[in-house]
Amino acid sequence: MVDAVEAIGKARAAVSERADLPGMSLMEHLDELRKRIVHSALYLVAGFIVAWLFKDALLNFLQRPLLKIGKSLVFTHPMDALNLYLQVALLAGAILASPFILFQVWLFIAPGLYQKEKRFVWPFMLATVGLFLAGASFGYFYVLPGAMEILIIKMGHNFTPMITIEDYSSFFLSIILGLGISFELPILIFFLAMFGIVSPRFLWKNIRYAILAVFIVAAIICPSPDPWTMCIYAIPMLALYLVGIAVAWWVHPSRKKAKEAAV
Repeated sequence: MVDAVEAIGKARAAVSERADLPGMSLMEHLDELRKRIVHSALYLVAGFIVAWLFKDALLNFLQRPLLKIGKSLVFTHPMDALNLYLQVALLAGAILASPFILFQVWLFIAPGLYQKEKRFVWPFMLATVGLFLAGASFGYFYVLPGAMEILIIKMGHNFTPMITIEDYSSFFLSIILGLGISFELPILIFFLAMFGIVSPRFLWKNIRYAILAVFIVAAIICPSPDPWTMCIYAIPMLALYLVGIAVAWWVHPSRKKAKEAAV
């Protein structure tokens, strides 16, 4: 089982170690945080404006899994159509602006990192965006069409579907964002391992709990009760966990100390 006390102790030790690094005062940190938030907001607004120019194409992209089975969206409130356009443009704008926003995040945390750790900036940005897009693509091209086919055509063939904009957009975003965020697991493990909070040995020792959690998530997002189909959804997430173990081995401080001791 995960020892919460030990994990909290490691986190505190990591924070204390970082506090010893030469850096800025509290007011300077707050001023830097304000600057990064303002810049990130400006990038988000710019991304939203660009996405709004292509709102019709983006809306067609969003509806495509539904149109493929011969269904279309309906709305029950005068504001539903406008709200959908705004949501689509905001999501697409956030994806467009994400590299620039992530760079602002990196600029904010960089003063608390060692010089050797700062070389991870570009791999971090590419991996973060790439993994999110991979998860979102997996959801859009595999999970969502399968869910539409099974839930509406197979299970709902005795009923007349009335799929509203609000319900479909919520379902769409829960799958796309949920899988996009879940595919960021190696990035989370990267930071936890870099700060010494988790170790490769700890992750491998608790792999059975990770497998259980992955299959629970797969059972939730899988539209079919078929166990083989559920395995198709679980395998990518298990693979990412194993990649996370390799990443933890690569960046964990114990490996660096062992290497220095050998020299």
